Amino acid sequence: MSEQFSVDRLDATIKKRNPFAYFLYRFFKRFFDVLSSGLFLIIFSWLYLILAIAVKCSDGGPVFYCHKRVGKGGREISLPKFRSMKKNADRLEDVLTPEELEEYKREYKLDHDPRITKLGKFLRKTSLDELPNVWAIFTGRISVIGPRPLMKSEVEEKYGPAADKLLSVKPGMIGWWAANGRSNTTYDSGERQKLELYYVDHCSIWLDIKIVFKTIIGVFKRTGAK
Repeated sequence: MSEQFSVDRLDATIKKRNPFAYFLYRFFKRFFDVLSSGLFLIIFSWLYLILAIAVKCSDGGPVFYCHKRVGKGGREISLPKFRSMKKNADRLEDVLTPEELEEYKREYKLDHDPRITKLGKFLRKTSLDELPNVWAIFTGRISVIGPRPLMKSEVEEKYGPAADKLLSVKPGMIGWWAANGRSNTTYDSGERQKLELYYVDHCSIWLDIKIVFKTIIGVFKRTGAK
């Protein structure tokens, strides 16, 4: 866990909520997840087809990349994305320099990742690589809005005692951290952890609406996308 981030400065327990109000919030949130993801999959099925063909033709590799993440309550989930990296990109020691490997272990991402394909750079800049996650929303593995789905090692290392708090809500395709700078707010500074845990404490319909609009603006401005 980064030296700058300390759960001693954060409430590691979920703030007390009105049980009935929180139940209604979760009910309407799930209703919105199913309705919005179902309509999106139907309306933009043509876009999925085009992107799938583009990824396949780019280098002949697999169209999708499925990665293991931790869902609500610590349950392991598998999330699909349009592949934006070269084949065998998981072999970090073989494709990254020692300096790049150190940066990846510190932030779980690279500012200039040599594994990303030319098409992959476009997909990531526009967030189109994450469109397959809409199916994960429809099936209930994640929500439209919530903390970023993380690897188990990432949760344990970066959140420590606050891990259970982070995993008390369903992860989302978009969230408070992603809407507030994404790659511009890091683990090393502790800002990323604070933003994600802020959402856990303050999640509500109004905050979710704010995240949606901030995300739309951020996509057009390409804020923090790498």
